[in-house]
Amino acid sequence: MNNDAKQQLEQLRQAIDDTDSQLIELIKQRSELTKQVGDVKRHLQAPLYVPEREQQMISARRQQAEQMELSPDLIEDVLRRIIRESYRTQTAQATPTSCDLERPIVIVGGRGRLGTLFCRLFKQTGYTVKVIDKGDALSDITEHHPQLVVIAVPVNITAQVISELPKLPDDCVLADLTSIKHQPLQHMLAQHEGPVVGLHPMFGPSVPNLAKQLVVACEGRGAEAYQWLIAQFTNWGAHVEWVDSQAHDSSMGWIQVMRHLSTFVYGAHMAEEQADIAQLLQLSSPIYRMELMMVGRLFAQNADLYADIIQSHPEQFDVIKRYLARFQHTLDVLERGDKANFVETFQQVNGYFGEFAEQFLQESEALVQLSDDQRFRGAATG
Repeated sequence: MNNDAKQQLEQLRQAIDDTDSQLIELIKQRSELTKQVGDVKRHLQAPLYVPEREQQMISARRQQAEQMELSPDLIEDVLRRIIRESYRTQTAQATPTSCDLERPIVIVGGRGRLGTLFCRLFKQTGYTVKVIDKGDALSDITEHHPQLVVIAVPVNITAQVISELPKLPDDCVLADLTSIKHQPLQHMLAQHEGPVVGLHPMFGPSVPNLAKQLVVACEGRGAEAYQWLIAQFTNWGAHVEWVDSQAHDSSMGWIQVMRHLSTFVYGAHMAEEQADIAQLLQLSSPIYRMELMMVGRLFAQNADLYADIIQSHPEQFDVIKRYLARFQHTLDVLERGDKANFVETFQQVNGYFGEFAEQFLQESEALVQLSDDQRFRGAATG
């Protein structure tokens, strides 16, 4: 490379650095504006996440990018990352939706990871929170005259804890955060004569805020009395999906039990076979890397939690046995070289998934790109 070319490269790199610096200054300006938006939302008691507004903004910027001959996907990716950060800064500005802030919220299991998350959310929103945990008497709940009691204990002791609750105020809302819903809901209805609702947060305790997070809710009793609680989740930015408690448990058999058990067995098999994880990562495609990440993610968490989730769905065990039989049948087909059988089954399953297959392909492509970005973070560019 001659000296003129080297000098030109340095000048261009300096121009890129200057432009990046300007981008950072603009992002800072935007951050200050979103904080002001949060203040106004608090005054208006508006929710953190308004999907219509976000989609309108993304669509407008995509159109603008096309007009400027930029990649709309690139602009959308950048904006969505910036928007995620703005939700984080606005979370502390959420508004309490209950009109009775003098009565506290009691969280049974409030020192656990999920209980701690909800303690933080309620407190920073302006509620008084009382925690009942190991070593505390459940009878202490009555001293606080709560407006809401939340059961946030492990699923294997949820029913027992509910059955030992003291008599609650008639207008107190009783809710649980358990991953199964029908049995806890029946226990709450039997134990408490007041308003009851079953909740299942479909996220882990490490989330920074509830923007775009899913909370599954199951009707119990006294919907009007617990409407403020549902409104609070919406105010925090969550999407609340209502479903029958038995339908919930049936779906969780697939969403949680099948996937958790399959992931556990895959990881256990890797350990028994002493697969070289470092080399697998070095040679893996983005999709396999993501799958391996999900396996490792499970084993970085609480073993008791996953054991309890799986064992709380014994009705799913027969389905799992049929899954094992189909796995063995497919292996037999491949061992005898019957490719036609495999392809025929493949096409049948493709028909079952229908339009969802293409939808999932498109959605996964975005995740693949994100995985690539994470993998090569820190690599030199420009």
